Amino acid sequence: MSQTIWVGAVAYDPKVVGIWEGMRRYFHEEAHLPVEVVLFQSYEAQVAGLLASPGERLPHIDIGWNTNLAYVQADAWSDHRCRPVAMRDTDVGWTSKIVAVTGGSIANVADLKGRTLALGSRDSGHAAILPVYFLQREGLFEGKDYRTVRFNSDVGKHGDTGASEVDVVRAVLDGRADAGAIGSPFWNTVRTERLVPEGALTEIWTSQPFNHCMFTARSDLDASLAQQFAKALFQMSIDNPAHRPVLEAEGLRQWIAPQLDSYADLREASTQQGFLTRP
Repeated sequence: MSQTIWVGAVAYDPKVVGIWEGMRRYFHEEAHLPVEVVLFQSYEAQVAGLLASPGERLPHIDIGWNTNLAYVQADAWSDHRCRPVAMRDTDVGWTSKIVAVTGGSIANVADLKGRTLALGSRDSGHAAILPVYFLQREGLFEGKDYRTVRFNSDVGKHGDTGASEVDVVRAVLDGRADAGAIGSPFWNTVRTERLVPEGALTEIWTSQPFNHCMFTARSDLDASLAQQFAKALFQMSIDNPAHRPVLEAEGLRQWIAPQLDSYADLREASTQQGFLTRP
């Protein structure tokens, strides 16, 4: 049997336990790859485990299932030695949305001047970091051109729980904010599952696309082990009844090779906002 591959994931929701029990079972029983899972309470702890040196008293992992922010942090803090391994098909082409009450006084981003914008958790790429960054590129600066109310309800989870986006939408609906920033997946959920009265909110702005999560390997992980791990992921199929529940729970149809170009904006935004300053 080959060397055990220790994989880290963040327990942002109870369902994560079931997802990774299914993933571990697949790796052991079908891919014949000895994968074990370590669940963390925050991405900061997970990235620390990914970057830990042999002498540090930290839980060491070989591969981390990282958000886009955790990926660019691991990349920056390892001097670009950490290696991207794989991502979901649904991690490609995310956008940030700004929504406002339909028929209200906010019809476009220019109307945000002098108004209040609700943002999600400060470490959420899609609901805080990138909206502020993209608005700045359009000439609108937080604290100067518009006010913000921030909902730091899931700090450490990088917006994975969706809790802060729920708070954003509530603030817009009850008038505490004139508009709110959320991610495109949550906006799709709001509409398809009718989480608010139909037609109550209108999308007034959408960002350019960016990518989300990334399996990230530590710099000294044997390249052949990372390749075996990626190959096993790519062999999972939504058409296989044994694989489907895990893939659907994790929100994808297939695992794909890393697509790196669309992390540049988050890397620049994270640098500007201090998220790449190593603790």
